[in-house]
Amino acid sequence: MPAFLLVASIVLFSVAYRVYGSWISRQFGLDDTHRVPSQTQYDGTDFVPTSTPVLFGHHFSSIAGAGPIVGPILAGLFFGWVPAVIWIVFGSIFVGGVHDFGSMIASVRHKARSVAELARDYITPLSFKLFLAFIWLALVYVIVVFMDLTAASFVDTFDASGAESAQGTGVAVASGIFIVLALLMGVATHKYKARLGVVTAIFVPLLFIAIGWASGLHSDGSYIPEMFSNPKHFWIILLLLYCVIASVTPVWVLLHPRDYLSSFLLYAVMIGGGAGLLVGGFSGGIDTTWPAFVSSSHPVFAEVAHLGPLFPILFITIACGACSGFHSVVSSGTTAKQVQCETDTRRIGYGGMLVEGVVAVLALATIMGLPFGADALRGNPVVLFSTGIGQFMSMFGLPVQFGSMLGLLALSTFLLTTLDTCTRLGRYVLQEFFSWDNSRNTTRWVATVLTLALPAGLAFVTYTTPSGEVIPVWRAIWPVFGGTNQLLAGLALLALTMWLRRTGRKWIFAAVPMVFMVVMTVSALVLLLANPNTVTAVRGIAAFLLALACVMLFEAARAFRMPRVSPEDVVLANGTIQPATV
Repeated sequence: MPAFLLVASIVLFSVAYRVYGSWISRQFGLDDTHRVPSQTQYDGTDFVPTSTPVLFGHHFSSIAGAGPIVGPILAGLFFGWVPAVIWIVFGSIFVGGVHDFGSMIASVRHKARSVAELARDYITPLSFKLFLAFIWLALVYVIVVFMDLTAASFVDTFDASGAESAQGTGVAVASGIFIVLALLMGVATHKYKARLGVVTAIFVPLLFIAIGWASGLHSDGSYIPEMFSNPKHFWIILLLLYCVIASVTPVWVLLHPRDYLSSFLLYAVMIGGGAGLLVGGFSGGIDTTWPAFVSSSHPVFAEVAHLGPLFPILFITIACGACSGFHSVVSSGTTAKQVQCETDTRRIGYGGMLVEGVVAVLALATIMGLPFGADALRGNPVVLFSTGIGQFMSMFGLPVQFGSMLGLLALSTFLLTTLDTCTRLGRYVLQEFFSWDNSRNTTRWVATVLTLALPAGLAFVTYTTPSGEVIPVWRAIWPVFGGTNQLLAGLALLALTMWLRRTGRKWIFAAVPMVFMVVMTVSALVLLLANPNTVTAVRGIAAFLLALACVMLFEAARAFRMPRVSPEDVVLANGTIQPATV
């Protein structure tokens, strides 16, 4: 069954890209004679025309992170794999794909400004400030969750028997080598103008050689300074420093080469894990033991707290992989500043969302062979995923340890990518909110440090449930992060809908998923706020964000009856300026 689901989802996504993706392209009027912001606003730091393969790697690495892995695994464990796969497939095609594609082309048409700017232009000026505040706080959630998961992936862990269950030292060393290789690749391509094919042929094999070497490394943690009683805290401090530096450097130094190389890691996991799944699935080597549907009344949930009712909690548990508000921030925050032509928005925006859907289905498959029980429900999704990938790849002879290491490194690499991308985006949002000059180095550093201050504080807090159980930071934050993230998606679709409607374009295809996302996420946040197991600090921030969203919806209702406006201006290849064709 897992093999069939993977093949069926790939077929559906391929058809959707050609049919529905083409139809949406016509509604947006994509035209490569229009000059894009990377050309008209080139600055060598943020606005840089970037080739499609490199930019796809950056965009995909940024939106992927742990989302399409952790969310589907949690949803599959607690609700069953059938509801999870239905939401992944149809969500990616009709909700997430429209959201990502639409937010990217809308930003490109508006000088690569954020989705919040759309709210100011097509809703009300107040909604602009509210939207920026919402985006910034949502980014803080992302940084906290992914920083905790990344730090955890760098620490060696052991099971009850004392056997190593997660090879953190190898992942940390391989990640360090990966960053060095990315820096060297950036210098080679930008400073020495080396051809992309040549540097790919050199640096990609070196990356996999490093993985093979690091897969045998482990440590008792003696390298951690004695002042750190928790090894994760040591890595969190290093990650904070990494984010500060990586988010203020020009995109060609680290962001482009790192994301391009990291895309090959995920391709390897997808192809290798997918091929192993197909071989094992169709030969009978991989069985489906996890139930298709899981009832919240099952006795096992007397030991493990259930996430909540399937409607609406499923739709905030699986975000990346179906629809994620964070994607709109990436699409309009970094990617829109680097696309080299308008048709790239379909390839990278809509295509990237569908590829992420494939990753989500593959992640879901890694838990379908587990025996149902409390141990699996308590499992770390990162370890479950890497172990599953290792088992899939063992179907055609690769050592389970190598496959698991590849899965862990791919995931930690995407976590790193998301971390510094979020920090860069948080910097953009603060600069936009306070109208700070982006060209000044001082404002870049100040905005970056301010963006990381709150995550730094939240990452070192000990979180406990009302019963006194200590839980990881990511697990405490994840439920409200999912609700906030998905509500951001609904608000981004709201801004997109208002742009389309007020400029005389077809808008129902954006409005329907917008209504669905707003209803589901507002309902989920209300349930979450009423849940006594929700951490108090998290509940307070969630209540504030929910209030912001309600004001945003009120502002949109006011703007819905406003008169139409002229389509946005575009710059043609010959330099002339004219309104875009509706």
